[in-house]
Amino acid sequence: MKRKVGAGLLVVFGLAGGAAAYVGQSKVPSEAIQSSVIRTEALLERAWRLPVAASFGRDLQWQSNGSTCGPASLANVFRSLGEDGDTEGEVLEGATRCWFHVCPVGLTLDQVAESAHRHSHRQITVLRDLTPERFKEILRDTNNPERRYVINFSRAPIFSAGVGHISPIGGYLEDEDLVFVLDVNEDYRPWLIERSRLFSAIDTLDGSRKGGLLRIE
Repeated sequence: MKRKVGAGLLVVFGLAGGAAAYVGQSKVPSEAIQSSVIRTEALLERAWRLPVAASFGRDLQWQSNGSTCGPASLANVFRSLGEDGDTEGEVLEGATRCWFHVCPVGLTLDQVAESAHRHSHRQITVLRDLTPERFKEILRDTNNPERRYVINFSRAPIFSAGVGHISPIGGYLEDEDLVFVLDVNEDYRPWLIERSRLFSAIDTLDGSRKGGLLRIE
């Protein structure tokens, strides 16, 4: 019995250490967060009125720690669609790479797609290796209320620091060429960014593959 308890404690401490290292790596100064993206009140108000963004509401469920952006993103998506499994904890059920609500070094886009398949009967498609033109086509479709998109990108090209991240897309202001990212990290909160800059952030490696998007329909 003592050996089992000891082994369990080692696992917990190992996870905590891994999560702490990941969070430390991903930390971005608050001033960089504020100055690197667009938060003009009028533009944000317009973005929130887009059909998909409106389905999320303005009270996103924030990720519980630095490693759970993928599960938190899915929980918000499912809630916007009126589906079950609309909390981070429910999405994490059955996730073999996560223990005690910690996913060491986070989940890749493909792993998040696996979680989506476990918790929804909807069609799930991973979109990778995109060209700038194809990326723009997809962004136009992010305003389709029948679909939801989750994006996997690196924070570094945008904020000059940070690691990979996953969050839902709330829509696209095409006239301004701005993408509305519903960031599930409470330190960041939703923001707008130029399409070209966001493309640079997904045109990076997510594990051994490039970042991209998850389409849920």
